[in-house]
Amino acid sequence: MAKLSKRVAKSREGIDPNKSYALSDAVKLLKDRASVKFDETIEVAMNLGVDPRHADQMVRGVVNLPNGTGRTVRVAVFARGAKAEEATAAGADLVGAEDLVEIVQKGEINFDRCIATPDMMPLVGRLGKVLGPRGMMPNPKVGTVTTDVAGAVKASKGGAVEFRVEKAGIVHGGVGKVSFDANAIEENIRAFADAVIKAKPTGAKGNYVKKVSLTSTMGPGLKIDVATLSAS
Repeated sequence: MAKLSKRVAKSREGIDPNKSYALSDAVKLLKDRASVKFDETIEVAMNLGVDPRHADQMVRGVVNLPNGTGRTVRVAVFARGAKAEEATAAGADLVGAEDLVEIVQKGEINFDRCIATPDMMPLVGRLGKVLGPRGMMPNPKVGTVTTDVAGAVKASKGGAVEFRVEKAGIVHGGVGKVSFDANAIEENIRAFADAVIKAKPTGAKGNYVKKVSLTSTMGPGLKIDVATLSAS
């Protein structure tokens, strides 16, 4: 077994790997143990009782975190004419049509989120092999194929987080930075968890939310008492 570094060993001191912590206690522990020089991301992972191989058990959606993500999100928008102007005015980093398709086809993915108007999807569809594996293909289910490009850009810049269940039945997402106020982190986590719970598919049977864990980029992983995810 590899020897732990002094920093990692110290961050794990007093942590019981078998204990399920109340959300507020877990957030405090992660904030108190943040010791690296950069602002770590807080990430939540939810182990769900679903099998995403079945279409009626797929979990996918988007949530607007009330306190933002704390990170700068670069947004690309596929649009023409007035909609392109709206996207630019709303703060999109890249806006275009055929020209933007050519850029992406060359492998220049200089953005974190991709939005398209419905009429652009036949064109954007050519980028499935490039954007699909990165989870960036525009999709109406998560609000990235829309005529309200200004609203979508502002949401993406302001704290919209997409989530999608992985093969193992786990959904995860960044929900803020360790520098955030503890209450702000908790509000974001509860908003994320609530969105995942509301996205429960029709094919899900039995216990939907099986386990929840919380961690920071360089911090320990903590099990969370699922009952404490609900606002008191």
